[in-house]
Amino acid sequence: MNASRVRKRIVGAALILCFELPAFARVKPSSGFDMFSAQEEVQAGQQAAAEANKQLPLLPDSDPVVQYVQQLGARLASHAPGEKWPYQFHVVNQKEINAFALPGGPIYVNLGTIQAADNESELAGVMAHEISHVVQRHGTRAATKQMAAQVPLAILGGIMGRGALSQMAQLGISFGVGSYFLKNSRSAESEADLLGTDIMYDAGYDPRAMAQFFTKVQQEGGASRGPQFLSDHPDPGNRAQAVSKEVGTLPHKQYQASGPDFARVKQLVAGMKPLTAQQIAAQQKAAAGTSGSGPSGGVVAPSVNFKKLEHSDYTISYPENWQVYGDKDSAVTIAPQNGVSQDAISYGVMINVYQPEENNAPLDRATHELLNSLRQSNPDLRQVGNDENMRVNGVAAKSTELIGTSPIQDSSGHAVRERDWLVTMRRGDGSLLYLVFISPEPDFSSLRPAFEQMVRSMRMR
Repeated sequence: MNASRVRKRIVGAALILCFELPAFARVKPSSGFDMFSAQEEVQAGQQAAAEANKQLPLLPDSDPVVQYVQQLGARLASHAPGEKWPYQFHVVNQKEINAFALPGGPIYVNLGTIQAADNESELAGVMAHEISHVVQRHGTRAATKQMAAQVPLAILGGIMGRGALSQMAQLGISFGVGSYFLKNSRSAESEADLLGTDIMYDAGYDPRAMAQFFTKVQQEGGASRGPQFLSDHPDPGNRAQAVSKEVGTLPHKQYQASGPDFARVKQLVAGMKPLTAQQIAAQQKAAAGTSGSGPSGGVVAPSVNFKKLEHSDYTISYPENWQVYGDKDSAVTIAPQNGVSQDAISYGVMINVYQPEENNAPLDRATHELLNSLRQSNPDLRQVGNDENMRVNGVAAKSTELIGTSPIQDSSGHAVRERDWLVTMRRGDGSLLYLVFISPEPDFSSLRPAFEQMVRSMRMR
């Protein structure tokens, strides 16, 4: 199943007198714990970019669309605070709306994002947001959390002298395309929104366009080209209001409208037919010359010993030999080390929050709305039998069995059927907390006892 997420303003005489302060004076990158030096950050990003450039269908640097994006990116990056990272901007010939940033500066924008932008400010907003992820070092900060979770901090601190990159490799952590460390938490998204607001303002663009574009994707693109974008950029809540509030603290100024370069590029991209994610995956598979395989090495069978995860929305126990991907404010995947690859999960559980269209919709209707959303990114997913009522520690819940196609293939190269178990519960704010337990069908019955124990341990905040 596709895996489906700070600044300090200076308050003083200069601000009182309404002097316009540049971004480097108004903001400071967050100081989250990060074991990577700046040099290691750049090296990690360059290594990941070298692999990404082989895997992704990039438009050549000579393409006028790429040259436009590079010029726009350079303009925005010149207003980014903190470390002066060696930013690089690439355009992926992909239809789905998305963009992502690698540590140390490489930034990728899908062609579908340019096609969807109604004006230059909306595209600038996406790029300023990604630049902010680089400035805030969100990728290496997330990797540091995972490394600290896998190795006791006292030990990790001693061995890190040999280099964060080598330790990262030994622990099986990477920043490859689809890596969990490039999927942002809600708190990371909020930080990138605020810093992106200041970068856009200083570059002369209306920062509200950033929130407007994200809202548009959520409302219109969620049913077609937006699922991966929404997965990688989860709404931190009240995004438009937070950006507007930040803009309200800045001196009034006239913003730049879309210029002739944007109009020319929009004309060019309108006639282009980018590849879909499925077409790209098929090309990658053919290029690799392999039919694919499931997890090899590592441990899939869950330990009988469980440990507790303390999330901001819930607590849950899980097998101690499985790993947690995500943090206390983000969507979480719990899986054996080799149960995840790229952006696919073959064994484990995904836990996330879903906001139904109608806030007070009955649990049954909200669950089926979620099912429809899951099918948009997994078209072959289908329900088996009827969903059933259940209770999870006294809370009304729904249980739904699903069948789909596993990322794993058998020795003949045929797709293995996947069995999924969806459990949904209503939260106090009207949203759904949901768990999707995932396994190839032949292994599901042996994993079910561990899955059920996890459900029994679930406690919502």
